[in-house]
Amino acid sequence: MSIPTIDAIREVLGSVNDPEIRRPITELDMVRSVEIGDDGVVVVGIDLTTAGCPLRETITRDVRSAVADLEGVTGVEVAMGVMSEEQRANLRTKLRGGTPEPVIPFTQPGNLTRVYAITSGKGGVGKSSVTANLAAALAARGLKVGVLDADIYGFSIPRMLGVEHPPTKLDDMIVPPVAQDVKVISIGMFAAPGTPVVWRGPMLHRAIQQFFGDVFWGDLDVLLLDLPPGTGDVALSVAQLVPSSEIIVVTTPQVAAAEVAQRAGSLAGQTRQNVVGVIENMSWMEGPDGSRLELFGSGGGERVSTELSEILGYDVPLLAQIPIDVRLREGADEGEPVILGHPDSPAAMALQSVADTLTARARGLAGRQLGISPTNR
Repeated sequence: MSIPTIDAIREVLGSVNDPEIRRPITELDMVRSVEIGDDGVVVVGIDLTTAGCPLRETITRDVRSAVADLEGVTGVEVAMGVMSEEQRANLRTKLRGGTPEPVIPFTQPGNLTRVYAITSGKGGVGKSSVTANLAAALAARGLKVGVLDADIYGFSIPRMLGVEHPPTKLDDMIVPPVAQDVKVISIGMFAAPGTPVVWRGPMLHRAIQQFFGDVFWGDLDVLLLDLPPGTGDVALSVAQLVPSSEIIVVTTPQVAAAEVAQRAGSLAGQTRQNVVGVIENMSWMEGPDGSRLELFGSGGGERVSTELSEILGYDVPLLAQIPIDVRLREGADEGEPVILGHPDSPAAMALQSVADTLTARARGLAGRQLGISPTNR
């Protein structure tokens, strides 16, 4: 039985992706060395981005699995090391597309990521639950999805998506953890447990700016932003930093909540952002006999949709009405979105319909290369 060549081993290692960066370890220059013994034992040297990489066991397992399938290999050993400062600097530059300094990728020419800011007028309407479930639903459709938890004071996305690992730091670059096939970043990953974040406006702006520019998001199809309620500093910072971001308004049927949600949505008229639509959460509770108990009244979502359409001068549809479902709450607490744990539940189906709408939306020409060259006459 012939022993495989080093080139053959490196070729199969190209099928092993870094679990967080989502690129082949060969492309990231993580493969330090490959040695083949006369007895068919292969030793692969891997340089991790950091010494405390939480996914080193995953990388070890994937490397062994890929190489062990080659004919002539009798055993696989993985020798872990750590990248030097120079290697990390080169990796950061490579991940930024050749640019050594951080930039906001979603404002660059040719970027096609759709950025949706999920907002509300009041707190407690289920905005974060909607964000987490939409992210999981879009990822399940094969899209590359990221979530930025921009609710600095009331962060909850890491728990709702079941994030298990902290971000990986490459000096001034942050590689976000992945949960439910979604890249996630939140200030909650950096704050001590139980400690409140006490920041004024300039600090909030800087935090959002860093989450956009310092985090390695990669080539995303969709980035969802879980905004804090209201029309404060964070909403204005998002509009300033990523002017192409679009708005989805979450409300409950209650008139008081709808009035405040309408004000949050109308901010888009001043910041020149597009409002994609309105989601009404907690619309009703279904009784054992199939009857609907409207605990928070009715018509709030339709009211916000109608008023925003009049204010903004274009159709702002009511995207969905999500019923009260205890499984939605349980999934948020347990880190398993209801669209994954109970896909046939009424709440999950309503959320799936929103994901279908977002997936089917046609893109405009912003960011597209038209292939047009000027000519001299």
